[in-house]
Parts: sequence; structure tokens; C-alpha cells
Amino acid sequence: MVAKNVQSPVNRKKHIQRSDLTWFAILLMLIAAANLASSLIFTRFDLTSEKRYTLSPATRDMLRQLDDYVYFRVYLDGDFPAGFKKLRRETKEMLDEFRAYSKFIGYEFINPSESENKQEREETYKILIERGLSPTDLQVRTKQGMQQQIIFPGALVFYRDREFPVELLDNQLNAPPEAVLNSSAQNLEFKFAEVIKKLSRLQKPAIAFIEGNGELDNNEVFDITAELDDQFRVERIHINGQINSLIRRSEPDEEGNVRMQRNFEAIIIARPLSAVSEKDKFIIDQFIMHGGKVLWLIDPVLTSMDSIQFSESTVGIDLKHNLDDQLFKYGVRPNRNLVLDVNSAAIPMRTGQVGNQPQIEFFRWHYFPLLNPASNHPLVRNLNSIKSEFVSSIDTVMVEGIKKTPLLKTSDYSRTVSTPALITLAMLREQPDERLYNRPGQITAWLLEGSFPSLFANRIAPEIADSKEIGFIAQSEPTAMIVVADGDIIRNQFHIPNGYPLPLGFDQFTRQTFGNKDFIMNAVSYLVDGPGLVGIRSRELKIRLLDMTRIQDSRTFWQIVNVAIPVLLVLAFGIVLAWLRKRKYARQ
Repeated sequence: MVAKNVQSPVNRKKHIQRSDLTWFAILLMLIAAANLASSLIFTRFDLTSEKRYTLSPATRDMLRQLDDYVYFRVYLDGDFPAGFKKLRRETKEMLDEFRAYSKFIGYEFINPSESENKQEREETYKILIERGLSPTDLQVRTKQGMQQQIIFPGALVFYRDREFPVELLDNQLNAPPEAVLNSSAQNLEFKFAEVIKKLSRLQKPAIAFIEGNGELDNNEVFDITAELDDQFRVERIHINGQINSLIRRSEPDEEGNVRMQRNFEAIIIARPLSAVSEKDKFIIDQFIMHGGKVLWLIDPVLTSMDSIQFSESTVGIDLKHNLDDQLFKYGVRPNRNLVLDVNSAAIPMRTGQVGNQPQIEFFRWHYFPLLNPASNHPLVRNLNSIKSEFVSSIDTVMVEGIKKTPLLKTSDYSRTVSTPALITLAMLREQPDERLYNRPGQITAWLLEGSFPSLFANRIAPEIADSKEIGFIAQSEPTAMIVVADGDIIRNQFHIPNGYPLPLGFDQFTRQTFGNKDFIMNAVSYLVDGPGLVGIRSRELKIRLLDMTRIQDSRTFWQIVNVAIPVLLVLAFGIVLAWLRKRKYARQ
């Protein structure tokens, strides 16, 4: 017989111990290798369906280029409703993402209402308002009942010796609170990246307002000029037939070649009221041919509220600005009409007088449509409604190589009237006939991108076209322009009676703030910087809200499930464990 090699219990125990130590050592080496690899190779995993925590390439590149600290003081701390707690959490997570890509990002959360002294709190509020943050009043339910609470959903951002305020809460008219908070969370990356870019940019790109043909003056665009000045070097230029006003000859290179260079990255043509000369049009055309961008804010129809200030009616007539052929060549045709919309801004009207006090009521003025995004383009995504005044529709024409994207449109309850158009306040006393408002979604703004043909190709003498002093080009470099059929969209109101400029988009009569400023800022940023940061707006975060009706209907069921199932699982685990132990020791 052959004796079996029976391992003693002591040897078997030592073998098991050696095996366990071996696996433990292997595990330690794997952990060390993983830590070493993670320190050398940076990567992050975003398992959310909409990639909520994945920064755009433009943001990551900007963060990696930071060379000094950017510090965020976020005034969104304290005891407030769940929606704002969610916004606080989203803000913190976004700042953590920024800090993961740059060691120069720092932040802190501050409760501006933490002081129990009322005078100290009010002094803090005053300082924050002076530094650019806007308060929000909330009605909060407490044990004592409903109480008013003031919060500042914003942040102050510091870079070197510069400071800039950022509003974290979007202002959207007629939107439910959940949608507003979700939109605010969607725009956090864009807002933070934009403010970092503003603060850290060493040299500002140059842009210019064109004047000389009755365009809006400096006071009428005072607020947007101040806002643009944070990101760009803003000038006002009177072309006056000077070829070097927008483009200039460069210094000769080593081979003696001379090229034309732009003086500005973009120009803004804001509501010209008189005819632009052919020579000025040629200079603008060649600015575009050399890659310049243009924001056209054109009124096809001449009329204003001043015309009916002392009379109940006026007539809207064609505005002879002499730009139709140029815009047509580039791919759009502003129509000589006015768009009326049931979804419109309100104007105050005096309806009577009680004693010495006039009675004022507000009426929807259909000639002031509220414009909304016409596409999902990042430039207009999540924007508040935009107030327009005597806006016209825009058609497109076929131009090879030009991509056209609609930006703004009226509501589904619109109609158009052709010029000459009788405009009368009498319509305010009448109920609108819904059958007439049968032209839904009139497009009032377009983005054009591509290589544009020159208006003056084959129209000028060869000696001019071949002149090195002029540097004529018949086909543009890839560039972009935005055309809006309303010049007043960029004009700010003036305070009555003191006469100082008000923020763009703020209506002093209804106390509403529209999205005009955001639209203009996005438009200029997109034209100058391209789709990089503005493209961040294309991100969409889904609102995953609880179904309150279903919760109420199945409350008892889920309460039983939450209480009973854990207890049953513990009992089942105990029974199985007892059975296994009994079986094991019974066998021995």
C-alpha cells in the first residue's frame, strides 16, 4: 500500500498564512502602483448621463493656462430652501471641478446674513449691492410662520488686483422656479469660465461702434458699452470715407510683402438713420473680406414711440439706410414690415385721474414683441425673453458657402403689417382678433458664418481693385456676422425724471429685466472669440423632479417597504447564518 501524504493541521495553518500574506503583499503593490499611476496620469470619470461634471475643452485649456490665483467668494451659504441648497451644491461641485484642473483656483462660501445684529447685516447687504451683487427676497416657511429672507445668490471673483461680480441665479420671466434653478446650474461653467477669462486676459480685443449716420449715441448705448469694456477695448469710429479707419496696411515683411490688417476684431452698427455712403459701405465690405466680424442692428422701418407721444397715431415708413443690397449679398433680406405679437411688452397709459394723481395702467403693446430663441444655438440658449421695439422679420437668400442659423423669433401669435404702416394707440382699447395673428414664429435675427462674397466684386475699376494701397479682396476669409432687424434692442432707457442711463434690458415702468444685455454680450463674445466659451451653453442638465401626485398616492406602500424589508432581510440573514453554522458543526 502507498501511504498518502497527509498534511498536518499546523503545516496547513502555516500554508494558509503564507498564502494570505502573499495576496496581501500583492494587494499592497497594486494599490501602490495605482497611486503612482494616478499621480502621473490625470484622469476623471463622469458617470452621469449628461456628463454633468465634464468640463469643456475650452474651459480646461483656459484653466491650465492660469498663472496666478483666482479666488471665489460665494455668498450662498446659510439656511434656505432646498432649491437654493441644490444650487449651492452644484456651485461647490463645479468649483471643485475647476480646482481639479488648476491649482490656482480657490473658494469659500459665506453667509451674508450670519450676523445677529440687524445693522451689521444691512451694512453687509449694502456693501454687496455696491460691489455688483443683486439680492433675492424669499418667503420661507418656519415654525413661526412665513418669514422674509434675503439671500445673495452670487459670487465675487478676485484675480490679482481685479474684482468681478457673478450672478449665479438666472433671471427668466414666466419660468417656474425649478426651471430657473436648473438653468442656473447649467450655466455655472459658462459664468465661471467667462469671468476667469475677463480677469486674466492681458490684452483686450478691440471692437468699435460705427457712427456718422445717425446711429445710437454714446448715452443710448452707455450701459452695454460699460459692460463690453470689461472684456474688450471699445471705441467709437466715424468712417467718413477713410480706408484706414477699419483696416490698415501692415509693415513690409522681409520679402517686401504688405498685407492689410484689421484695426478691430468686430464692429457694431447700431440703428443707422441716414443713408450710408457707397465709400463707407466699401470700407465695411473690405473689413469683412479681411476676416472682420459685424453685428448689424438695423431698423428697416422708421418709427418710434416719440412720434405718438403727443398724438394717438403715426405712420411707419421705409428707412433709407442704403444697406439692403449689402445684406442681400451676404445672405439676408430684412423685410419692410413690422411684426406684431400678442406676447409683447407692456407700456404705461394714463386712463384717468383721481384728485391730483393720474391713474396709470399697463397694456400689452403688440409692436414691442418679446423675442425668444429660434434655435438651440449656444448663443441664445437659456436666454431670458428679449424686448424689441418695432421689429421687422428677416428672410434669407441663397448664398453659396454661407451657414445660416436663426437666433430670435416671435411667438406663435404674430402677424406682420407692410409699410406704410398706420400705428395707433387705439388698438390698446380693442380686443385683438386672434384670426389676424396667424404668422407664427417670425425670425428677427440670424447668424451668418462662412466665406462671404464682396458686394463690390466686378463693380469697381481694375486700377482700384489691383491697387496695393487698397488691397481689394473679392471673397472673404472665414468669418461671421449677426443681423438683427431692430436697432433698439441695444438701447438702454433713461431714468424718469433724473435722466441717467438705466441697465440695458431693464424696463423702469414694469420693473422687469429682459435678456437684451445677455444677448448682446453673447453675440459680441461669439463674434470675437468664436464658439469656445459660448459653446458651453449647449450643455443640458435634465431636471429629475419627484412626481408629487404619485408620492401622495403610494406613500403608505413605500413606508411599509422601507420599514419592513430591512427587518425581513436581517431576519433572513440571521436564519441562513444560523443554519450554515449548525450544518458545519453538525458535520464535524
